[in-house]
Amino acid sequence: MKFSKSTQVLFIISLLISYGAIADERSYGNIFIDKVGSVYDGDTFYVNINQWPDIIGKNIAVRLKNVDTPEMKGACYQEILKAREAKKFTVQALRSAKKIELKNMSRDKYFRIDADVFVDDADLAQELIKHQLGVAYSGGIKPDWCQ
Repeated sequence: MKFSKSTQVLFIISLLISYGAIADERSYGNIFIDKVGSVYDGDTFYVNINQWPDIIGKNIAVRLKNVDTPEMKGACYQEILKAREAKKFTVQALRSAKKIELKNMSRDKYFRIDADVFVDDADLAQELIKHQLGVAYSGGIKPDWCQ
């Protein structure tokens, strides 16, 4: 049975699209952090992972899964103040930690590592939420911190 060129092309394109959707859901497992660099805000920071080659393991951005914290360049002064609080909380948690583990890692659309972050066995995202410095978030419309 012969297929036309356009049918073959459509088949190949559909395979590639399917592969892309599957690849986005890939998990890269768990790993312990060797060194925390800078902290950008309450839910994003930079790390070194010595077990990985420098090109992907040095100064790599990590974003906490399932939480959103206020933005440092917020829409209002209230959001900026809350963002500073969330950042300070994250800095203190990471700097005082004996161990930091990234679990359920994947890549987000900005090539950051998207992960559940455990600081001395405590879920950092849940701690931010508990201290009212973040809200549960799994995509979609972000909260309005200015209300």
